Amino acid sequence: MELSNLRPAEGSTHSNNFRRGRGHGSGNGKTAGKGHKGQKARSGAPRPGFEGGQMPLYRRLPKRGFTNRNTKEIVGINVSVLDRFEDGAVVSVDTLVESRIVKNPRDGVKILGNGELTKKLTVKANAFSEGAKAKIEAAGGTCEVI
Repeated sequence: MELSNLRPAEGSTHSNNFRRGRGHGSGNGKTAGKGHKGQKARSGAPRPGFEGGQMPLYRRLPKRGFTNRNTKEIVGINVSVLDRFEDGAVVSVDTLVESRIVKNPRDGVKILGNGELTKKLTVKANAFSEGAKAKIEAAGGTCEVI
């Protein structure tokens, strides 16, 4: 059991796509799930995040930093992981995805120099660190930048 596998108990959740306010027989007639009276029961109810005129939280908190639109999300792979391929194999981004070393290549794959490589491989990736390039070529392989 992991957090990614958690689901609500069978029958404990209801779908949100049924029609409200269509009579008692529908199970959601009369007040249509809005309760009795009050601001939220009426049309023109306040938007989410409205705090009754008090300065809302999203305006009280300071704005910090900035997000660069041009950043690239590069996935790093160590040289030691490439040792599982057969001798003389061509390792590309597609083969890394097929062998489940990389789930999502995002904006590119960079080969990093941590670990040892014993097999001669032709590695095709978006980028290589200096250490990774040296280890791949020392093992008799080649590095190709895509």
